[in-house]
Amino acid sequence: MNRRYIKLPSLWRGWGRLSLLLVSLSSCLLLTSCYHKKPLTERYYGENYNFIVRTDSIEMISSQPEEEVSNMPTDTIVFYKDEQLVVVDFRIMPQDSIDSVWVQVAHDQFTFGWTRESTLLPNVDPDDPISQFISTFSNRHLLIFLLIISVIAAVYVVRIVYRKNARIVFFNDISTPYPAALCLVIATSATLYATIQMYAPDMWRRFYFHPTLNPFAAGLLIGLFLITVWLIVIVGLAAVDEVRKRLPFGEAFLYLCGLAAVIAALYIVFSVTTLYYVGYPLLIFYWMWALRRIKNPQK
Repeated sequence: MNRRYIKLPSLWRGWGRLSLLLVSLSSCLLLTSCYHKKPLTERYYGENYNFIVRTDSIEMISSQPEEEVSNMPTDTIVFYKDEQLVVVDFRIMPQDSIDSVWVQVAHDQFTFGWTRESTLLPNVDPDDPISQFISTFSNRHLLIFLLIISVIAAVYVVRIVYRKNARIVFFNDISTPYPAALCLVIATSATLYATIQMYAPDMWRRFYFHPTLNPFAAGLLIGLFLITVWLIVIVGLAAVDEVRKRLPFGEAFLYLCGLAAVIAALYIVFSVTTLYYVGYPLLIFYWMWALRRIKNPQK
């Protein structure tokens, strides 16, 4: 008992350094969270494509775009959050110095509006739940909140785990491979996601406008990423069920909190390091180390 508490300050200093590292990595992730938002090289939507307003409101003109470009008086119309819009027409305006592409949308058969494409797209999402989830998860303010909470939770939970000598994945683990397997899938998925953003941003944008949960209906990289997403769901449910069976409720809850903290740290580390090509050898090393821990959990 005494030996454990004598070692606690050094452990806590170690986790203090870890928390500083996580904060630094989080800052890098936030700075690069929108690196995939490059100018459109191809339009992945057309006439009759359905959008939904994401922001509080978006203002358009109800008259012709030529009048707006020529600085003539125009009437405006406002569409509000969660209203559905359908693309009706496109018009190319070479004389427009801001954006030559104008898009006409309709809310119903009597309500039409024109706006520049560069104004439309940041304010709407495709009318599909998968696209809307992608948009929400990519929101920088949400990322800031999630990353700060993840860092605080990781440090707090690990401190409690060490104080109580409780179970934690990879260290003092339970005799089931599912939590460790979940960590491996998370690390692989984060690496694949960052790879797609770096090397195939147009492929990801196409997926955003035409999403699917079928990994065999997408390209190779997107398909592999979707396979890891399905594995996260399947292995995650299996891990929760195994933990519930093998530990009392209080210990199971603490173990799952520690697992969530490890998962958050893995997502941050591999998402950021892959941007600088370090993530690939790190993933190989992590797989080798994790498989050894799974095979010999007491070592």
